[in-house]
Amino acid sequence: MNKILASFVLATMTTSAFAQSNTNSPYSQFGLGDLTDQSVGFNKGMNGVGVAMRRGNEVNPMNPASYSAVDSLTMLFDAGLSGQITNFKENGKKMNGKSGGFDYVVGQFRAFKGVGVTFGVLPYSNIGYNYSQSEYLNDANITKMTTTNKGDGGIHQLFIGTGIRLFKPLSIGANLSYFWGDYNRTITSSSSASNVSALQMLYTTDISSYKLDLGMQLELPLSKQDNITLGATWTPGHSLKADANCSVINSNSTISKADTTAYKLADALSIPTSFGFGLAYNHGQQFRMGADFTMQKWGSVDYPSFDSQAKTYTLKSGLLKDSYRFNLGAEWTPRPMGRKFLQRVRYRAGVGMATPYYYINGKEGPKELSASIGFGIPIMNGYNGRSYLNISGQVVNRSADNMIKETMFRLNIGLTFNERWFAKWKVE
Repeated sequence: MNKILASFVLATMTTSAFAQSNTNSPYSQFGLGDLTDQSVGFNKGMNGVGVAMRRGNEVNPMNPASYSAVDSLTMLFDAGLSGQITNFKENGKKMNGKSGGFDYVVGQFRAFKGVGVTFGVLPYSNIGYNYSQSEYLNDANITKMTTTNKGDGGIHQLFIGTGIRLFKPLSIGANLSYFWGDYNRTITSSSSASNVSALQMLYTTDISSYKLDLGMQLELPLSKQDNITLGATWTPGHSLKADANCSVINSNSTISKADTTAYKLADALSIPTSFGFGLAYNHGQQFRMGADFTMQKWGSVDYPSFDSQAKTYTLKSGLLKDSYRFNLGAEWTPRPMGRKFLQRVRYRAGVGMATPYYYINGKEGPKELSASIGFGIPIMNGYNGRSYLNISGQVVNRSADNMIKETMFRLNIGLTFNERWFAKWKVE
């Protein structure tokens, strides 16, 4: 038990220390930022498929019902990081950006027969962007007007969960998360003319709340080696009890004076009710494939908005929309118990599509198409042949008419430690 507690504390401290924005997309300025899924190393190689996935040697936070499959005498740790290069294209102009950071830490062990316990830290959203636009006024001085947009922050989940096998085919589970984070978004309008005031809009919030995820999995055997698993998840939406702040700062460098007007909206941010449905086919330890469909009801969530005409900061409906995601992925291991190294490698691939959860100036944001390939590489040493190095690459394309097109090339690296912690040794 001391090892388990120490591991939980280490996971929390490590992820808190390295947590940072893992995006540089201008689209992260909308809503709560770029949303992430609950996937870890093995899911990412299959493009995030996981609602119906369950194995005793993997941690799968995408559905807490999967925890009940954990092997006896097993302590699992999974930690990962990611990095990406993004190509931006707009009106024939191209730019590149880089981002990356520590991603997640999770651990899992069996508490009782048919009962698994999991803990760790996962990202919920990332915010990170910095760009500017300039235009020239048709006046005598050809005044240059520049608007700069900056933002950083994100939301994280420190969670503990359990999965329980009610009877042989049916398992249920739940994750309870401490849900925390913040964002800082700034819009600055300035002029090359010294007699023109600069205007700055500063949006901030600090979130400290909770999140609950519920899951179910039903295993249906087809033969001795084959089975189908049905999975479902539900996350109830609720208010985050977080205040949204807006400051309007009007400054003039000529007279060294700044006027600030502050607005505050109490209880302004919420997360939506979400559903997930999954289907997976398994052929022993050699082959598996799955499909996921998830939906988030953002359309019923109001979001803070500043009205520059009326000079008011209020909650407004119609800024967010329901979002949908579909993923399809598979994994193949030629010979799980084979003697040759390449026979034991897990080969993974997946594809997916997603719709946005926000509107931009009244138009639907960019849709997303993605594909991934990955490998689960067994780590062999003198005492352990059950741990894996998970490496995957993903390509994500986001585009919409008359908007910035993004193409992301993402590399994910995760390490799954599989240790026997609870065995009792006997000496004759």
